[in-house]
Amino acid sequence: MTWGIQNTQADADEQIEYAMACGINFIDTAEMYPVPPSEETYGDTERCIGNWLARNPEQREKLIIASKISGPGFPYVRGNSMISSATIEQALDASLARLQTDYIDVYQLHWPNRTSPHFGKHWPNQVMATQQKVKAEKKRMRDIVLGLGKALENGKIRHWGLSDDTTWGIHTYLNLCEELGVAKPVSIQNEFSLLQIKDWPYLIESCVFENIAYLPWSPLSSGMLSGKYIGGARPEGSRWTMTQRQGLFRNTIYSEQAVVAYCDVAKKHGMTSSQMALAWCDQIDGVTSTIIGATNMLQLKENIEAFDVSLSDACLADIEAVLQQFTAPF
Repeated sequence: MTWGIQNTQADADEQIEYAMACGINFIDTAEMYPVPPSEETYGDTERCIGNWLARNPEQREKLIIASKISGPGFPYVRGNSMISSATIEQALDASLARLQTDYIDVYQLHWPNRTSPHFGKHWPNQVMATQQKVKAEKKRMRDIVLGLGKALENGKIRHWGLSDDTTWGIHTYLNLCEELGVAKPVSIQNEFSLLQIKDWPYLIESCVFENIAYLPWSPLSSGMLSGKYIGGARPEGSRWTMTQRQGLFRNTIYSEQAVVAYCDVAKKHGMTSSQMALAWCDQIDGVTSTIIGATNMLQLKENIEAFDVSLSDACLADIEAVLQQFTAPF
């Protein structure tokens, strides 16, 4: 999601090829990327991937490419409209054109039409469930499933998934799919890291029992867990030096204290804090595949190497001690 704003096409090419050489075959993107999003850069990450695919068509079948349709929130994306059967058709055709492919392996709903407890809105009474219009929401979800069913039938997508949704969202879609005879969602990607564990254990249990892949995004909590922002540091070219759409809601005094503590644990056990944070995500029961992001090759190599790291019992105990102290730092 940095390709097209922090990274050039050449950077994207290098990262794709290095990742594939390391055995990675899953590329996750979205129509609204790169981030921070803007009308000027809208769709550019998909374009970077598509340009590479156009030059390497023989590699397409080796990859699982996932993209996402944006929900309401952007006036320049289909006039700020909600996700629907009609907008799925529009967005999907545009993504296919930018990606220069005739199918997307996993097409995801980037966030629900309703306001959900994500993007820092997970504290009590920030999202009022009693004020949701459930009947209208289910009607919109039914229309979405029909649109996804059409996309599956015509071969434009092979599977579909969710993102930034809840346990209720998962099971409502499962029920609608059974009722309408449409293939069920295969995955959900939600924010999950040492600083954000709201999905454990209940949503992750649902994913395991329903055979839905759980894909953590922001496992380094927007780069915080690397330690690079400690003490108000803002390394040149880092995402936090850029204009933020929603503000740095993760940047609290408690988050800072937690990151310092995690960095100390990582140093004690002979690894970088980024690698420890990624290895921790990877060993959580029910986590299917952790979505990593890297702006440069040094970060990419460090992140990929994390999945060969085995955390000792002593390290896990030290991590748990910090986690108990800073369970919800933002």
